[in-house]
Amino acid sequence: MKRKNVIIIGAAGRDFHNFNTVYRDNEEYNVVAFTATQIPDIDGRKYPSELAGELYPEGIQIYPQDQLSDLIKELDVDECVFSYSDIGYEDVMGVGAIVNAAGANFTLLGHKSTMLKSNKPVISVCAVRTGTGKSQTSRKIVETLLQQGLKVIAVRHPMPYGDLNAQRVQRFATVEDLKSHNCTIEEMEEYEPHVQRGNIVYAGVDYADILAAAENDPEGCDVILWDGGNNDFSFFEPDLAVTVLDPHRPGHELKYYPGEVCLRTADVAIINKIDSATAEAIQIVENNIKLVSPNSTLIKAESKITVDHPELIAGKRVLVVEDGPTLTHGEMKIGAGSVAAERLGAKEIIDARPFAVGTLVDTFKKYDHIKNVLPAMGYGEQQLRDLEETINNADCDSVIIGTPMDLTRIISINKPTTRVHYDLEEVGTPDLSTILKEFIQKHNLV
Repeated sequence: MKRKNVIIIGAAGRDFHNFNTVYRDNEEYNVVAFTATQIPDIDGRKYPSELAGELYPEGIQIYPQDQLSDLIKELDVDECVFSYSDIGYEDVMGVGAIVNAAGANFTLLGHKSTMLKSNKPVISVCAVRTGTGKSQTSRKIVETLLQQGLKVIAVRHPMPYGDLNAQRVQRFATVEDLKSHNCTIEEMEEYEPHVQRGNIVYAGVDYADILAAAENDPEGCDVILWDGGNNDFSFFEPDLAVTVLDPHRPGHELKYYPGEVCLRTADVAIINKIDSATAEAIQIVENNIKLVSPNSTLIKAESKITVDHPELIAGKRVLVVEDGPTLTHGEMKIGAGSVAAERLGAKEIIDARPFAVGTLVDTFKKYDHIKNVLPAMGYGEQQLRDLEETINNADCDSVIIGTPMDLTRIISINKPTTRVHYDLEEVGTPDLSTILKEFIQKHNLV
């Protein structure tokens, strides 16, 4: 029987997982290409033969997504599998229209086909959009379980932007591990807050191998915590599914793929940032939770902000550097740094755009909703250099670093800097402590 020709449409994450779990050893299909978008400079590579398996001795080429229509015709493609996240429904179906117009079927894979089953209890932490506060929720869950004497291994949603073979299975236990694995800023923002607290994090490309390594970690493992990313749903079958929502983007929980999937499958729905959102926006989000996930437990939480040196903000002209993905494909206009600047009485948040150089000029053009804040873009050495030069060009008194990792560790800044930290703090009951106590009892973890 003729194998069906398939293109997997992705962004260096869910696409590789979908291939590994559904297509790699499946003789009914022939994956002829991946396409890549969202993340700079991740096309032009190959998914290597060592990862692709025996059916793909030459590996699989990765092309830019803008070549999709031509590729479908040139490679006689039968089916295209949409495999990336944090995308508005209109944009998802825009890709579907391109695929159908070129003659191929358009496919979305679900939980049943792609989730891996662990022999350890699994808690998944996912979100309806990038930048909701999912990472601080993950940290709170890990810390709560650690206080009960349990060993928790966090497994992070993939960010394999470098050598895919070298990134097959990655283990991060110290800040030095971030350097040895050549992590991007985006990776460091996710891993550094964990390892600084003494938590172990796994990530990489092949999540069956990663899961096995996490379950058998040399320091022990009682619970696996899936630390999701980019509003994707979990790669592991969860025993407790937590989804975080953002009232700064009310309504997005029902308009983005696959964020609504995360909400509809949630056991616990957390409305974060209620301390900086309007009552009307919070109510919209709460109503939508009740509409599509009525059986989930609703928790409300504040994103508590602390600042290392508040004297560098009050009355000062400040440059605010925020988490890159939150501003770019997360479509936010502000972050924790902006909130800190407003609360502590900054004289002015300066416009970063006149000082931008190199790739950051292109970033501001592409994401024109970003105004007075600077996204911490750092997917490669050039972006890192451009970020450093842009910050040092800026005419300001001080720099607010609103990213989850310490930028001064990897770039040299010629101005006074202060970091903003943010942590999840539930308001009222129920809270995560109660939920996790029930989880521990249910799985006989005491």
